[in-house]
Amino acid sequence: MEFYRSYYRLVRLIFLLILSCNQTFADSKDKVLSEKMMVAVNDFVKSLDQKQVKEACTFFADSIRFDWHYVPRTRKGLTLKNMSETQRKKAFEMVKLVMSANGYQKTLDIVDLENVLRVVEKRGSDDTYRDPENYSFMVFGSPDLQKPWGWRTEGHHVSLQFTLVDGVITFTPGFMGSNPGKVLADVPQKGKRILKDEQDIAFQLLHSFSDIQRQKVILSEKAPWEILSSNNRSSMVVMKPEGITMKDMTAAQKTLFQELIAVYLNRYHVTLKDQQMVKLTKSGLDGIHFAWMGNVEPEIKEGAGYYYRIQGPTILIEFDNTQNNANHIHTVVRDLTNDFGEDLLRLHYQKMHPKP
Repeated sequence: MEFYRSYYRLVRLIFLLILSCNQTFADSKDKVLSEKMMVAVNDFVKSLDQKQVKEACTFFADSIRFDWHYVPRTRKGLTLKNMSETQRKKAFEMVKLVMSANGYQKTLDIVDLENVLRVVEKRGSDDTYRDPENYSFMVFGSPDLQKPWGWRTEGHHVSLQFTLVDGVITFTPGFMGSNPGKVLADVPQKGKRILKDEQDIAFQLLHSFSDIQRQKVILSEKAPWEILSSNNRSSMVVMKPEGITMKDMTAAQKTLFQELIAVYLNRYHVTLKDQQMVKLTKSGLDGIHFAWMGNVEPEIKEGAGYYYRIQGPTILIEFDNTQNNANHIHTVVRDLTNDFGEDLLRLHYQKMHPKP
């Protein structure tokens, strides 16, 4: 009996050591990326003149940090239009650093769709509503490994925010959209579908469900006009998880569902993706819900819109394709506990100012 007790203690010790090593390795990767991000953002800021610094930089506590949107509008920050070619390259290096190759390319392709919309809507090349140069960059606070700070890039159908607290980068809310969802016009981009996997894998999953499962999954025959969380500061607008849980899926369906979740997380640098996956796993993958509303076939026609939602204890992902005859996509990734790094900030301030 004593032998088995000793053996169990040894196995448990080895397991704890492995976990410790994995966490140390993860922390090391976080630190490396955090340092690289600090260097890249500082490099960008140093390239700006005094007037540009006033446009691009503000203090970390500025409420403008939470004023985000994905529609065409006049934006705070320094736009591409007001940068030199060298400054633009430095700005996009910031984006490239924290995104995966796939996510970075999606970002560039979404910006390029402004050129498609100019043609489709018969606008001139000097139009400022559909404008690939109306994408702004803002830095909140001073890039530093000890103090909280962050930065954002934003324009039509792109809103990406990155916050660094105690050496950890958070990346939500993160929005990507595509109008058109599929380019139908006779332009060089014809046939392009930037958010193809977000659509196709979701339909594969939907069509894999049995009739009984569909009764749980499909909440309504009509899709909402917009993502339900909109651009609210709080991601808790969608309060009630609905649909089918991963626990109630078959093994093949679970694989598809995890593949769909990965599509959204794979937009980001592998360190950020892994960080979120660890969080999801700890909170329990079985408790993540999948819900659907609207049309059950991917048609581009009037009234054929569809929407789905992925929601768990810590994550909210929304996909909506209803506008422009179901050819105008909005997607968002939210962290239900840590949007804008707020949970990490709370812990940071508690550590800095502990209660007596």
